[in-house]
Amino acid sequence: MDKLDAMQVFVRVVEKGSFSAIAKERGVGQPAISKQISALEAQLGTELIHRTSRSIVLTEAGSDFYESALRILDDFESATSRIGRGQTAPKGLIRVTVPPTFARLHMVSKLASFFAAYPEMAIEMAASESPTTIVEDGFDLAIHSGDLPDSTLVGRRFAQTMIILVATPQYLSRYGAPETPEDLKRFRSVVFVERGTVQPWKFGSGSDVKRVIPTGVFRTSDIEQMRMGVLEHLGIAQAPAWLFAAELREGTVLRLLTPFERAVPILAVRPGSRRMSTKVRVFIEHLEKTFALCSQFNPRTS
Repeated sequence: MDKLDAMQVFVRVVEKGSFSAIAKERGVGQPAISKQISALEAQLGTELIHRTSRSIVLTEAGSDFYESALRILDDFESATSRIGRGQTAPKGLIRVTVPPTFARLHMVSKLASFFAAYPEMAIEMAASESPTTIVEDGFDLAIHSGDLPDSTLVGRRFAQTMIILVATPQYLSRYGAPETPEDLKRFRSVVFVERGTVQPWKFGSGSDVKRVIPTGVFRTSDIEQMRMGVLEHLGIAQAPAWLFAAELREGTVLRLLTPFERAVPILAVRPGSRRMSTKVRVFIEHLEKTFALCSQFNPRTS
């Protein structure tokens, strides 16, 4: 039995919560994965995973071994990166969840330079607006804007963006422009809804925050549809500046009420209970370096 490989399989099974998922990931049959875990348990002389028909549950020994295995694998990866067989860079797969529109507009374009620097690395992206399933779904990282919704997660800021009001020149020439947040009640908006509830627009922060409930004929729970609603002159929208980066440069949308804009961080989120591996660290550092070159992700807030 290859103990290191068995340890890697065990860690992935725990992170994914499924034997069949790891079998599919590795291109083997499920019995091969089960046999490898059983051999590891036999070697250790204890049960690591309690199998049921619907799920797997770590035993106390399994939980302890999982934490140890993470440290061992991370140390091994770091050592081979420094001195093993002349390698100078980490290798392997990083699994990341990213809001789909952000991925399409800004993340995928950053990958070519990453692969040039780390040719033995691979990235798997999954579309998700929420970072909270990162642990149960076995991902290494989640990309998220704003405050973290779960205290078990930790985030490292690699960029920031402004929350802005936008509209097209065509819309403004027809309806005029608001002069204060209170004026917005008189204007037609592209409204973002979540679970059927209209999301208020916020201006400022802390005790000085102002909230406005937008109204309009077009409501959507999809940020890409909201973007297209603005570009089709359907109304004003509040959105992160990155959503309209190209249009702001071209002047096809304009910013409104700029003194009331606020900054929010863009975070690389990972489970707080898990050590940061070398491959994850270098990917986050790459994001920091490449997003630093983009002015819309490093706005002046004063």
